[in-house]
Amino acid sequence: MDIELFDFDLPPEQIAQAPLADRAAARLLRLRRETGRIEHHTVRDLPALLRPGDLLVLNETAVVPAKLSLRRATGGRVGGLFLREIEQDAPGELRWLVLLNSKGRLRIGETLAADGDLATTLTVDSRTDEGQFEVSVRGAGGATIDILSRIGQTPLPPYIRRQAEQAEDRTRYQTVFARRPGAVAAPTAGLHFTDGLLAELAGRSVEIARVTLHVGLGTFEPVRAAAIEVHHMHSEWFDCPAATADAVNAARAAGRRVVAVGTTSVRVLESCADEAGRVRPRAGWTDIFIYPGYRFRAVDALLTNFHLPRSTLLMLVAALAGRERIMNAYREAVAAGYRFFSYGDAMLIE
Repeated sequence: MDIELFDFDLPPEQIAQAPLADRAAARLLRLRRETGRIEHHTVRDLPALLRPGDLLVLNETAVVPAKLSLRRATGGRVGGLFLREIEQDAPGELRWLVLLNSKGRLRIGETLAADGDLATTLTVDSRTDEGQFEVSVRGAGGATIDILSRIGQTPLPPYIRRQAEQAEDRTRYQTVFARRPGAVAAPTAGLHFTDGLLAELAGRSVEIARVTLHVGLGTFEPVRAAAIEVHHMHSEWFDCPAATADAVNAARAAGRRVVAVGTTSVRVLESCADEAGRVRPRAGWTDIFIYPGYRFRAVDALLTNFHLPRSTLLMLVAALAGRERIMNAYREAVAAGYRFFSYGDAMLIE
């Protein structure tokens, strides 16, 4: 399947640069899969749009301040992105997998100091085949999340054009139900929810379950192959607890819908479903790549944001709704002035 089939034109002014004052005020395009019918709502309408008995599955990952600003001994700046902690045998050792970007080639054994906390250093141990770096972390001590809270910033995507994070980004680039730190990007469909909206949904007999997928490079790695089937996803860590698996299986047995909030929730549930659609509790790593032709086993409907052209996320939603219907919906969203990407508007595919 040709990558060109997933391209579309988007005016730059429709790339959202900041969150709305009210999370639930985002616009919501509703797409009916069977007919292709499109309706226009707001996220605040969700309690009226979802059905009593629907099971809403949220990703409770929390974004860590993964963006790093580092200095070489020469004074040269190095940009970095924390990806994950590397498991160690010896207690007290702390090693990370990171991306590093510098003007000159980084040397193995070179030590980088963190801006704002020069006592914390990262020593380059090795470079992976994929261009990432393994580093040893030394200095002020503490767990990874404590160190990142001191030296890191919110890892906003590059299409949000800011030199540095704003105070609101620490809270607004985070869902209200975030519980488990580990993501380097937000599960953006979840950004639209407020505590009040979740309470209203529960009051309308919409059941809520939770999974975790720590969003990493796998979600956003560009597809470089002309034929999308050749693309391979980076693995991302996930957890589907027994309570969620039981809730999904009970909903499906009763004929109730499973509505995933975000493509990350979809990838967890589909990674845990067998051929019959039964979901098993699991934790581990997934590199599942969902594109048109995929047969969904656990998910019936999806709340999602609008995604980048040629992205694996666009391919996933096209797999659920059909490529032509998704591309038509995207054209209508562009024409109607919807806001795109992380801080943008939402889409309900059902």
